[in-house]
Amino acid sequence: MLLQLFPELMIRILVSVLSFVGLMLANQSLGGSKFDSLRELIVSHTDKKGILQLFRMNEDGSDSLQLTDSRYGCRMPAVSPDGKKLVYVKEVDHSLSLWLSGIDGSNPHSLVSGGMNLLPSWLPDSKRIVWMKTQPGKKREDPANHSQIQIINTETGQSRRLFSDPEQIRFNDAMPSVSPDGKKIAFVSKRSGTFRIWVSNLDGSDAKPISETNDQNANLQLPIEQKVPAWSPDGKWIAHWEGVEMIHMSPFTGVKNPQRDQQISATFSIWVVSIDGQERRKVGRGDDPTWSPDGFVTRAFPDRERGGPKIMIETSSGEKELPIVPRRRNWGRFCWLPKWQRVN
Repeated sequence: MLLQLFPELMIRILVSVLSFVGLMLANQSLGGSKFDSLRELIVSHTDKKGILQLFRMNEDGSDSLQLTDSRYGCRMPAVSPDGKKLVYVKEVDHSLSLWLSGIDGSNPHSLVSGGMNLLPSWLPDSKRIVWMKTQPGKKREDPANHSQIQIINTETGQSRRLFSDPEQIRFNDAMPSVSPDGKKIAFVSKRSGTFRIWVSNLDGSDAKPISETNDQNANLQLPIEQKVPAWSPDGKWIAHWEGVEMIHMSPFTGVKNPQRDQQISATFSIWVVSIDGQERRKVGRGDDPTWSPDGFVTRAFPDRERGGPKIMIETSSGEKELPIVPRRRNWGRFCWLPKWQRVN
């Protein structure tokens, strides 16, 4: 069953959450670990039983408070812009459902059940959510090939396919991220041949790819793909993952080739592009980008010494580590609380 592949395939392919399949590569931390002004986050990481739960904590890892007690796991948290609600993905009865709760984890209840529902993203009104709904495909096939973007009103429960533009409903689209003003949406589509970051109006009109790159990795002769777009708080930039997908690695091809696996892993990187596509820069190696409330990019990569992910954040004076995932633990993404909820 496709869901049985979730820990190894779904997290990485669908959301580029780092998968640890013997490819733990060490990297030296840059900068200090102290923070002058602590902010809060919601982090998905494994508990002592190895189950992904949600924790609220400061960005230095202090004052961690567990919010969920799931039997099978919770991941991909997203806090509403007003800071009052939390949506996340919960594994229930062999499906991946969307659940909604208070910011403190209170009153949790199912919002969307059945099937595979991933990567929720709030609209600015703190009422509506978009997400990707994935349909079953071939074994070991990238599930983003069979995804659509949906929208739901959390107060009425009414949902529908997001894109209504006639030209756009012909395509499969995945990994939505709504702009801070709610007028645009970034998403992933392979309508041009390989998965690229696209931006359109909220109804899907005026869609265009924005982060130009090479079609193939010259050394590996494999396609370069883009995944996991994330808007900057000011709406001027989009961060995203770029590299050769891990479906070309040994665990998924069934052919052992450690050297090739390491070469593929070395392509994983985070890029930032302006919304007009005119400016583009590489942040560094890694995966799963986010933006802090004050506009700095984070990236994550497997670290052998930590036995799990190392998460780095850009600052005005360089990079420093966010120690928000305990050592020897796996994770399932994190999100920031809104700027006005910063801890002093």
